[in-house]
Amino acid sequence: MNQLKDPIGQAILEFSLNKTPSQIIVESDLCEDDIIETAYLFRSFQEMPSIERKALSIANGNILDIGACAGCHSVYLKNLNKKTVSLDISKGAIQFLKSIGLETIHSDIRDLKDKKFDTILLLMNGLGLSETLENLPNFLNHLKSLLNDGGSILCDSTDIKYLYEDEEGAIWMDLNSSYYGEMKFNMKYKASETGWFDW
Repeated sequence: MNQLKDPIGQAILEFSLNKTPSQIIVESDLCEDDIIETAYLFRSFQEMPSIERKALSIANGNILDIGACAGCHSVYLKNLNKKTVSLDISKGAIQFLKSIGLETIHSDIRDLKDKKFDTILLLMNGLGLSETLENLPNFLNHLKSLLNDGGSILCDSTDIKYLYEDEEGAIWMDLNSSYYGEMKFNMKYKASETGWFDW
């Protein structure tokens, strides 16, 4: 991946070296820009939201951490002696994950085949990787093909209906348009950005 297309990887590598506070800008087609503090990608178990802590507590067997980023989930699981593979599309993230001794796969999850896991983690709104509601069944079926019998997919998702609320709490949206949860994002770090993608 071109460095100009890998803002997350660049942010991870720089923060891992100097620990200097920095920010990743998340642009959206539906709301104002959001900010991710780079340090948040390195959060401890105690700093994670309760839903992430719950998912990690029930993950077992051979675990695949999709979108591992800086590896906060994978590191926690490895410290519990749970076999975990960290997958990310970011070259910079994979470089960092390897440097801290994690087993990695540099790939888009949709391209992964011929591997089996007992638990697949899709945290931090990971279901967005399906890109659209229409793609979700095929996406989930692909993940199922990577599961051993009795395996589990542990994921979370955010209902963004609140973006359509007026001051009285009523929801206003065009029922003839696409699913209201579909968004476009562009992530920026310094001079590097992903370009717009569906989520």
